[in-house]
Amino acid sequence: MSKIETISKIKEIGIVPVIRANSADEAIEFCKGLIDGGINTLEVTFTIPNAIEVFQRLQKELPEDTLIGAGTVLDPTTARLAIMNGAKFIVSPSFDKEVAKLCNRYNIPYMPGCVTPAEMLTAYEYGVDIIKLFPGSLAGPSYVKAIHGPYPHFQIMPTGGVSLDNIEDWFNAGVVAVGAGSNLVKGSREEITKKAKQYLEKIAEVRK
Repeated sequence: MSKIETISKIKEIGIVPVIRANSADEAIEFCKGLIDGGINTLEVTFTIPNAIEVFQRLQKELPEDTLIGAGTVLDPTTARLAIMNGAKFIVSPSFDKEVAKLCNRYNIPYMPGCVTPAEMLTAYEYGVDIIKLFPGSLAGPSYVKAIHGPYPHFQIMPTGGVSLDNIEDWFNAGVVAVGAGSNLVKGSREEITKKAKQYLEKIAEVRK
């Protein structure tokens, strides 16, 4: 899958679940719950113990059209390790120039966490296509509208504080997708499946 195709798929589904877990087995169950609920774009974070094992298992156990990305990537070494093990996009809590360069080298989308206009502009200058507004709870939907005043071309994905209760506000503010953590990826496989369906239904409703 090309970089453009990956970005298009993220924007089309409109949500990137942030998967944190206490073990590889738990992470796999979370991912399968999301797949059962119709969300096949997954951000597997490097805070999970044996995260590389998770990447390797997911490629064997999940459908081929699953888009697996790596989250909480803090340095280029980790980014390359993730890419070599199947990650199709890289997400960081903050912007790192060397990670941006490496992702450009491998034609992989990089979505770094940014808050200020200066951080966002720097990220764009280094080839970032989608900016992760993090923490989203600190900024709020009105902040996205303010940023789009001088920078209408910035493609923003808030993460942190996104829920079913405010997802409509985010999309109405002009985001291209949202990142959802514990509000979505928490509980049993069945509970996550139910919530995944609710998130997709809400996004579809908002986009009409």
